[in-house]
Amino acid sequence: MDTKLLTIRTLVSSLSSSSDQTRLAALRHLRRTSAEDPAARPLISAAGAVPLLASALYSPSHPIQDHAAATLLNLSISDRRPLAASHALPDALAHLLSRHATSSAASAVQSAAATLHSLLAVVSEFRPIITSKPDIIRALVGIISHSDSPTRSIKDALKACFGVALHPPSRIVLIRLGAVPALFALVAKGKDGNRRAGIIEDATAVIAQVAACEESEEAFRKVSGVSVLTMMLSSESGSCSLRTKENAVAALLNLVRCGSERVFREVRDKVGGLDGIAYVQEHGSPKGKSKAVAFFKLLLDGGSSGEVVQDLYPVDPESGSSCSG
Repeated sequence: MDTKLLTIRTLVSSLSSSSDQTRLAALRHLRRTSAEDPAARPLISAAGAVPLLASALYSPSHPIQDHAAATLLNLSISDRRPLAASHALPDALAHLLSRHATSSAASAVQSAAATLHSLLAVVSEFRPIITSKPDIIRALVGIISHSDSPTRSIKDALKACFGVALHPPSRIVLIRLGAVPALFALVAKGKDGNRRAGIIEDATAVIAQVAACEESEEAFRKVSGVSVLTMMLSSESGSCSLRTKENAVAALLNLVRCGSERVFREVRDKVGGLDGIAYVQEHGSPKGKSKAVAFFKLLLDGGSSGEVVQDLYPVDPESGSSCSG
């Protein structure tokens, strides 16, 4: 038998040990191997590691949780199917993510959220599974709402929320669990120039996705969402990046397409005369330009319905998820 395969099978077998010390040693090796050797990832999954790694997420030992979560993240980069097919993994991820307020679990929580993003961005059949697990979505909203969440935890949770929102029914769940005020609170903090630089771009990407459902209109109204988004497109918003402006255009476009005549009139009245849409049309990415053109057309057509904008956020799991060495 190949030496690499034999070693991996021995390590995976050790994950069933009753000794924490034995399990931890095996997890360290599996984490390192899965980070450094992409060819080993399918071998690790094929040896039956995924349910054992999921089980390790329940361990009271933070090092065990950390190494198990990091190994799952590494596997998710190029061997996603076994993870997405695991019945045990979603509940284990929910359990770990719900511990986000424990500082010693921060690294494991970050890996868990990044694993979700990696799976949700590519494996479409995994999305309804997560929609049926509100504890996961509740935990993600908790991370972005918690004032003491580390910056990386928030960014990983936002990317996971974006993946969740790729499944239309999940947008309603996100709204009902309080995602909209949490997202707009992050935008407000970003405007204040606090330490969480770059989060405003990730938050507006999720906002744009969540806007693509009828329930978003009332949720956005409660946080003055239209005013916040149109402010990003005004000439005074020089601090907003081009990507943030693209996300604002996409959010307003989806909001109008899915909303009532009332929200159309509000958007039309507040957007009138703003140069931000034209700026996106001229300088934006190909997707950004097409959204700006569609937004202009929608305003001219009087808010007639159309297809909502999908995939507003760069979905590139290879760059969005990184190995935990």
